[in-house]
Amino acid sequence: MSSLSAEQLRRAAAIKEQIDTLENELGKILGGGSGSGSGSGSGKRVMSASARARIAAAQKARWAKVKGNGGGTTRRKMSAAARAKIAAAAKARWAKAKAAGRKSL
Repeated sequence: MSSLSAEQLRRAAAIKEQIDTLENELGKILGGGSGSGSGSGSGKRVMSASARARIAAAQKARWAKVKGNGGGTTRRKMSAAARAKIAAAAKARWAKAKAAGRKSL
């Protein structure tokens, strides 16, 4: 390509522009799905309204499961007996540490 003259490069650019224009027109005629891979389409995926509604409903259900009625694994409550048992164990550890003359565990 380095041996091409300026006139040849201009002609190649004009042909390329014509090809792009024709590909765009063909895509419009065929409904945008020419499949040529030239990058003429927007590249965005289109989702139906019913699919969006199903996804939204599923997400709302997941959030409801997390937030409502105990929240699954997010909100656990400890019984009073369990709290008392842990507090007693902590007091015993501190008593043992203080008896040994330590100021920290």
